[in-house]
Amino acid sequence: MPADASPLAAGRRHSVARRRDGTVVAVGASATGECRVGRWRGIVAVAAGNVHAARNTGRSHTVGLRADGTVLATGWNGDGQCEVSGWEGVTVVAAGWRRTLGLLADGRVLAVGRDAEGQCDVRSWREVVALACGDWHSVGVRSDGSALAVGNDRRGQCAVGEWRDLRAVSAGTLHTVGLRSDGRAVATGDPGSGACAVGGWEDVAALDAGSHHTVAVTACGRVLAAGDNTHGQCDVGGWRDVVAVAAGATHTLGLRADGTVLAAGNDANGQCRTAAWSGIHAA
Repeated sequence: MPADASPLAAGRRHSVARRRDGTVVAVGASATGECRVGRWRGIVAVAAGNVHAARNTGRSHTVGLRADGTVLATGWNGDGQCEVSGWEGVTVVAAGWRRTLGLLADGRVLAVGRDAEGQCDVRSWREVVALACGDWHSVGVRSDGSALAVGNDRRGQCAVGEWRDLRAVSAGTLHTVGLRSDGRAVATGDPGSGACAVGGWEDVAALDAGSHHTVAVTACGRVLAAGDNTHGQCDVGGWRDVVAVAAGATHTLGLRADGTVLAAGNDANGQCRTAAWSGIHAA
């Protein structure tokens, strides 16, 4: 199982989680089939296509990584973002708006889907160990802890060339965040929403970028959040015993150590109705 296998994923209007037994559950909008995961088996990580909330961005897709290195996808396929059936040897998956990335064991990266802004231009990447998808940009971490990014950079969201000592990255609509091995967070991109206000965060174990907010879980199980809170997606300060987080367009998920899932934010499509979930597994 990948060291950074994600048990949770939050999209534009849906949420997804992997159970201990390798099955998958999903709630929320499923107009294009993004929640049709009931028959998936042997899944070790999930990803959900996410995009900023707008009148033309409701459709999404879901990706699942199997233990054997193959990949499943369901949902909106308008740009071929679900055409992953031939992928093998994949260790990490990432999903963004209209595209999917897969990390191979040898450090190379696969990509399918929209490339109008150059966000799928990852063929030359080597020695990559972590991936993330924003709306129109893609980010990777190399084995030496440095970062690289391609795609739309109009707000400086791809300005990661000076970052070092990283172990994880995540990307939103117009911002990118990174987790250093010392537990500190770094960020670049549009400061307007406040999603980049992570400079004082310490002892971070994992983080995730939503469209215009950023969330993190600390080593002691507390959750931090910064950025847009229009829908209450940053109202996570009271959460405890959390081991993993996921940020969507306007909602946030938190996996507790007991396998249950907390949710905050926009529930207009039922994407926060996770109270009945159990047995969700982080590793």
